[in-house]
Amino acid sequence: MLDERIARFAPRKSKTISYRETGAGQALVLLHGIGSSSASWLHPLESLKGYRLIAWDAPGYGDSDFLAPREPKPGDYAQALHEFIERLLLKDVVLVGNSLGCLMATAYAAAHPERVRAMVLLGPAGGYGLMPPEERERRLRERLAQLEELGPEGMAQKRSPTLVAAGSPRIALELVRWSQRRIRPEGYRQAVHCLAQGRPHHARSGLQGDRRRFSARRIPLASRHRARAAPRGARAHPRADRHLRKINRGQSPIHLGL
Repeated sequence: MLDERIARFAPRKSKTISYRETGAGQALVLLHGIGSSSASWLHPLESLKGYRLIAWDAPGYGDSDFLAPREPKPGDYAQALHEFIERLLLKDVVLVGNSLGCLMATAYAAAHPERVRAMVLLGPAGGYGLMPPEERERRLRERLAQLEELGPEGMAQKRSPTLVAAGSPRIALELVRWSQRRIRPEGYRQAVHCLAQGRPHHARSGLQGDRRRFSARRIPLASRHRARAAPRGARAHPRADRHLRKINRGQSPIHLGL
């Protein structure tokens, strides 16, 4: 049943990036987390109307090509995102990031603020970049060792339940497991290195680096936090905002993906 629902949004390929797309209107580019994929956005793809939803598979996920650097930084993913957005001829996008996707979104916004109408960041991953070197290396080794020990199927069984908020619909766990079973180890390793080099202040610089364009605020929602930034004077997206608030409250099946 889940496979059939996901299959309704068959992946497309734009040169190096695979993605799922539906709808028309203002473009919302959906960026998944480290243990996830474009399929994790199934519920918005099915239910959010009035927008063009574009859910990418980050480099090394789905059918997307790997990045050239073996240990890429958020900026490398941001460059891949920029090339992807350019190929789709998108000039004005709303970035919706989840977990590690938030590092990619803020890196893109820092480099190309003129292309970003607004951002919604769900469960932002801060990264390990500001930790002491020993702690950063320890966490990096642990994440890579977990992949080697469990493999995609083991991660789907043992790690997936830790990524879903208490009280989430059952489909949330099913979507996590669906994506984790399809992890490509080299793509996951590259994403772990991105996480290891990410910095919490990177998000702030991405959101507020150009105060003429962006304002930012943090909104507490159901014990989690969301950072939202929009160009000053930009048109709001109330329906998208309401839906994403539901996602953050666990009323829609999405997960952190860390």
